[in-house]
Amino acid sequence: MTSLTIADQDFLALRDKVVIITGGSSGIGLATVRLCLSSGAKVVVGDCNPPPEPEQSKISFFPLDVASWNEQVAMFKKVGELHGTIDHVLANAGIAPLTNLLEDDVDGHGVLIAPNLRVIDVNLIGCIYTTKLGLHYLKKSAKGGSIVLTASASSFQRFSPVDYRLMHGLVGHLHPKLPIRLNAVSPSWTDTSIVPRILFESLGHPVQSSEIVARSIALLMVDVSRHGQLIYSANGKHKEIEESMLGHVAEMLGVDGSSSDEKVYQKVAEYYETQKPQHAEV
Repeated sequence: MTSLTIADQDFLALRDKVVIITGGSSGIGLATVRLCLSSGAKVVVGDCNPPPEPEQSKISFFPLDVASWNEQVAMFKKVGELHGTIDHVLANAGIAPLTNLLEDDVDGHGVLIAPNLRVIDVNLIGCIYTTKLGLHYLKKSAKGGSIVLTASASSFQRFSPVDYRLMHGLVGHLHPKLPIRLNAVSPSWTDTSIVPRILFESLGHPVQSSEIVARSIALLMVDVSRHGQLIYSANGKHKEIEESMLGHVAEMLGVDGSSSDEKVYQKVAEYYETQKPQHAEV
């Protein structure tokens, strides 16, 4: 894993940029809002609750349930009307785990109740909605922009919450084919509204500040050389792990570039494209 050093001067490129942040009223989202504002960016926040002052007076706020496609469509449309462009999108909204699928809850008739999928709705579907809309608007600009996803360190280790587990599939469709970069952050335990610092202190477990993660997010926005990267942060230190992990897995499996699964997939996709029915014009 490659260690990263992030300097304040890295954020100068955010000046006058339009940045949309979902889940920007607390935790990592709010820390990123503050960093973007201090760097001179124009910030838009979509969240269930408004951010605190003084940030609320300095940003454009939209009450938003990210699991609602219509609400996200309305927000992005309004941002386009207000600012004329969008430069960076942070898909950050998320909630804590709610189920492990082992619950045996039943209704009044003794019938097993379906699992609570709210985490999937918010953390996955909401993220997909934000990414889809971000791509739609960024494609309209010749200069493109970037999308950053807030993931979790659980992405690459065993972690018991079943409902807490986008980037890999999209990367190959974007830069350099389109001037849009897609990256993600995977923070370890962080002081957010999901798990408050006081709990970590009672457990004697180290926890990093949200500001640490915000710095890695801002770096991914402004560094035009970064695409398809995943930055892991823990205890205040950052590491880029995507390329090193992919290289390690390829070596472990004995796979080289000429026989990668991606190359095979492209051939399969081409085959199915030729099998689509051709509709005659009338």
